Amino acid sequence: MSNHTDSVRPLNPPAVSARVIWSAAGVVTMLLLLAYLVAFDQGAVSQSGMYLHELMHDGRHLLGVPCH
Repeated sequence: MSNHTDSVRPLNPPAVSARVIWSAAGVVTMLLLLAYLVAFDQGAVSQSGMYLHELMHDGRHLLGVPCH
């Protein structure tokens, strides 16, 4: 029997820069904020007029989120 452990090398994960990590965290934060505004806001934060309120209301209907 031959020993194959000599040819096995440990896996080194690729280095990820801090810029990529912060960019990904920013994108996730923005998506969570958008999901909150569309699904749960009900006009409490989006006080910029009826246009934005109606847009978010229609978005809730499109996503199937109960809003009435």
